[in-house]
Amino acid sequence: MLSTSSLRDKKLVGLIHSTTMATLSILNDEIIACTQCPRLVSYRESIAATKRRQYREWRYWGKPIPGFGDPQARMYVLGLAPAAHGGNRTGRVFTGDRSGDWLYEALHRFGFANQATSTNVDDGLVLMDCYIGATVRCAPPANKPTPDEFTACRPFVLGELRLLKKVQVVVVLGKIAFDHYLKACREMGRDLPTPLPKFGHGVTYELPWGVSLIGSYHPSQQNTFTGKLTRPMFLRIFSEAVRRLGNRRLSPSA
Repeated sequence: MLSTSSLRDKKLVGLIHSTTMATLSILNDEIIACTQCPRLVSYRESIAATKRRQYREWRYWGKPIPGFGDPQARMYVLGLAPAAHGGNRTGRVFTGDRSGDWLYEALHRFGFANQATSTNVDDGLVLMDCYIGATVRCAPPANKPTPDEFTACRPFVLGELRLLKKVQVVVVLGKIAFDHYLKACREMGRDLPTPLPKFGHGVTYELPWGVSLIGSYHPSQQNTFTGKLTRPMFLRIFSEAVRRLGNRRLSPSA
């Protein structure tokens, strides 16, 4: 039988969890409603209207993509931006494109996801101990956001970083996202190390506020098709994240 103090502690943990979920939900509503960048609004909506032939039957999302995952996550994964016919179609980050195939396969292998595939928002995917965000929340033309668009979206990254209070490991996909994560940390008043961390695949930095920062090449088609990023290289990133967290176990499928 649980003691009175144990019951009180469990209730407190439950309250903190529900509060974080509620505040993340509010943040995600703000993300979805955002219309700050005319170029991105025009592009995401035009793609949603014209569609790709193979997705003619889809009702495209065509709006900014909110974050996704566990509100109590100890690992935060930060990508660049949604794909025009991936997240912009499905409404979930890294869902419906080849980059997502690589990411969720890796997350499942190391016990952060209940399944290895991510095809649509109703596919049953659940993340454990992991939350995923992006430096820009709308699909950009040619996959290249402008400096002003990065700046406009940064408050959403800042919001996630402030609300995800248990994060101990940050995995950043690509140099651009790596640099913008550091900019977000500076805006939060963090004392960045000197010299400033430099991006590279597999680089790891212990930041002064107790977070392990891990860099990875982005699992884009360009990187994976050319062999710049291989599956063993990508899996080693999450193996290191698991090691840093200390108490994760491989899923049975590993």
